[in-house]
Amino acid sequence: MAAACHDCYRKCGKSAGGVDPNVLDKLEKGFAQLQTSNSKSLLKKYLTRPLFEELKNKKTSFGSTLLDCIQSGLANHDSGIGVYAPDADAYTVFSKLFDPIIEDYHLGFTKNDKHPPSDFGDVKTLGNVDPGGKFVISTRVRCGRSLEGYPFNPCLTEAQYKEMEKKVSTTLTELTGELKGRYYPLTGMTKKDQQQLIDDHFLFKEGDRFLQAANACRFWPTGRGIFHNDNKTFLVWCNEEDHLRIISMQQGGDLGAIYRRLIEGVQSIEKRMKFSRHPRLGFLTFCPTNLGTTIRASVHIQVPKLASNYKKLEEVAGRYNLQVRGTRGEHTEAEGGIYDISNKRRMGLTEYQAVKEMHDGILEIIKHESAA
Repeated sequence: MAAACHDCYRKCGKSAGGVDPNVLDKLEKGFAQLQTSNSKSLLKKYLTRPLFEELKNKKTSFGSTLLDCIQSGLANHDSGIGVYAPDADAYTVFSKLFDPIIEDYHLGFTKNDKHPPSDFGDVKTLGNVDPGGKFVISTRVRCGRSLEGYPFNPCLTEAQYKEMEKKVSTTLTELTGELKGRYYPLTGMTKKDQQQLIDDHFLFKEGDRFLQAANACRFWPTGRGIFHNDNKTFLVWCNEEDHLRIISMQQGGDLGAIYRRLIEGVQSIEKRMKFSRHPRLGFLTFCPTNLGTTIRASVHIQVPKLASNYKKLEEVAGRYNLQVRGTRGEHTEAEGGIYDISNKRRMGLTEYQAVKEMHDGILEIIKHESAA
């Protein structure tokens, strides 16, 4: 893959000279194919020929090029976004591409805006969105975190993967109370543990074509693993897409309890590890859709009446900045009128405000489903 050719200068963490001619050749061919494709990605929308010319010879301090940022979108014309940040510097070096994409996706967060300080708000104001248990099958709130001092997946060395996993697993096994649990490294995992994690729908696996094309699966499964608490309501993924994906979830619609558990988990980990945060963009992540709060609060909700009037469902969801996906998430269809609905905005608002948007929007969707 294209980014692998940068290993020679990634080992020293510095850019070495100009952009490799092979990389430039791949950029030219990929850009030409994208321009003539039917892609509706934000990459195609914002990467004009003049901007392409301006950025194609630039590199970050880790040696990442424009190709490293856009190769997933060049390989997958059905991408919604089409860009990833191979390292934190990419958001600055290639800001003329990232900034308009961020503004478009995050509904108006401009290059002059600054993400507010972290604020989880008053958990007591969030309750159960479906106390009768008629509509919401399960609820999940997750966030992403990057560890300070490390680049993102495409730039990590094998040694860094191992070093990071050791830090993460040590930290997680020190958690107590409701968060107490066990870390399962993917390397050397027993068949029994693997099957149990598959049965619990916890196990992430290599093979996502968007991440593969972005070169985020190097040295697999080295440095990857999963932690879950004894109750199986709190999970942490290590080096799947981001360094950490912290997840709180359970059956039903008790958003307040799930959000409270997430906050406790994030704050417990933060006491032991330093997260990477940008003064303008908030918490930094591999994909620009997850910047800022990085919060994604979602429900699996069964709304068969609105499913037959999808335009209405989209309209109600849109009023609260919610994203409607298929039953199994992005790029899937709804099964039996069951949708995955979540907050879309992650930037320019606090963690509490992001979760509250989802809370209020789901209540409104349930109201319409009940009245239909």
